[in-house]
Amino acid sequence: MNDSMEQCAVDASGPPSTPRQTADPGRAALLDASGGVLRAPVDRRGPARAEPAAPAVGAGAREWHADPYAAALRTGRGPLFLRRGDGWLLPLEVERWCAPPDEADATVLARCRGGVLDVGCGPGRLVAALAARGHPVLGIDVSRHAVERAVREGGAALCRSVFDPLPGTGRWATLLLIDGNIGIGGDPAALLARARELAAPDGTVLVETAGTELDERVVVRVDDGRGGHGTPFPWARLGTRALLAHGGRAGWRAVEHWRVGGRRFVQLRRG
Repeated sequence: MNDSMEQCAVDASGPPSTPRQTADPGRAALLDASGGVLRAPVDRRGPARAEPAAPAVGAGAREWHADPYAAALRTGRGPLFLRRGDGWLLPLEVERWCAPPDEADATVLARCRGGVLDVGCGPGRLVAALAARGHPVLGIDVSRHAVERAVREGGAALCRSVFDPLPGTGRWATLLLIDGNIGIGGDPAALLARARELAAPDGTVLVETAGTELDERVVVRVDDGRGGHGTPFPWARLGTRALLAHGGRAGWRAVEHWRVGGRRFVQLRRG
C-alpha cells in the first residue's frame, strides 16, 4: 500500500445546486454560509497538484484504502469488520452503507440545512440523497473506491482526509459524522476541533454515537473474516455522554439527541 494518500477528486455531473468536483481539489466549488455555490470551475488539466501532508492525527484513516474494504464496496456486501489487536471484531454494515437511506438515515437528512459536508461519506448514500433534495453537498473519503461509488450514485465527492485542505472551510452549514465516523483519526477531540474550523459560525454537526456508553481509543485493521486484512490504524468509539464531554471542550453544545432503530444521534451547534 502506498503510504501517501491518493488524490482522486472526481468530476461528476449532478443537480444544478451540486458543485462539480474537479481534477484539482484546490479549485473545487466553494460554498457560502447559506449553501450557495460561489464558483465551480471545471479543470481538465490532469492529475491534481501535490497538497501539504495531513497532520499525523488523520494519517491512520488512510488505511481505509485496504483491499478488503475496496472489495466490499465493489460487491456492496460483507462480511467486513474492524479487528482490534486482541482479536475483538466490530461488524461493519456494508450492505446498509451501500443501500438507499433507511428510516434512521431519514432523520439525519431531515436535520441537514444549507451546504452539507459528509465526512467519511463511504459509498455515498447520504450524499446522493441530499443532492437529490437540492442541497449543495460534498462527500469526502480517503478511499478512492468509496469516492468513485459515491459519484456513481449521483453525488459529488472528493478523495481527501478531513484533516487536509478542503473547499468551503468555515462555511459549511452542516457537517455529518455518521456510521461511526466520530472515530476517524482515533482522536475525537481533534476531529471535533477540526469540525469547528470547517463549520460556519452558526453551523451544526450531526454525529452518530455508539449504542453503549463508552469512550475508547483503539488500533484496528479492516478484516474480511476470511484472512484478508489491511494495515493497522487508530480509531475511536464514543457513546453519547463521552461525545457531549468532548464536544463541550471543543466549543460545541448539544441541541438535540435522538434514537431510531437502535442507532443513536446527537446534533451539536457551535457554542
